[in-house]
Amino acid sequence: MNRYEGLVVQPEVPNGARGRYHQDGSLVWAEFEGGPVRSGRLVGTCGDDGVISAAYCQVMADGAVVAGTCVSTPDRLADGRLRLTERWRRADGSAGVSRIEEVRA
Repeated sequence: MNRYEGLVVQPEVPNGARGRYHQDGSLVWAEFEGGPVRSGRLVGTCGDDGVISAAYCQVMADGAVVAGTCVSTPDRLADGRLRLTERWRRADGSAGVSRIEEVRA
């Protein structure tokens, strides 16, 4: 099941950034831009449980280049939209948790 194909997301607290996911079997990839992100890419794999393990790289609006890995765990919001809780670790050693949510047209 390709649960992520065509999924459009934004941060839980919108900041102008948006992303679009694609999926072919267990392969998942996405492009991100807007707000603080000039351009970003993610590529990884998706398990049967929908958990994504990926690497990402993005160029921020201020010119900084940020790269790292993340594990994204899906769940459903009360309104039926998908939310991904992302546990990330950057190449500089920093780490954190972010949440992105499905944007409906």
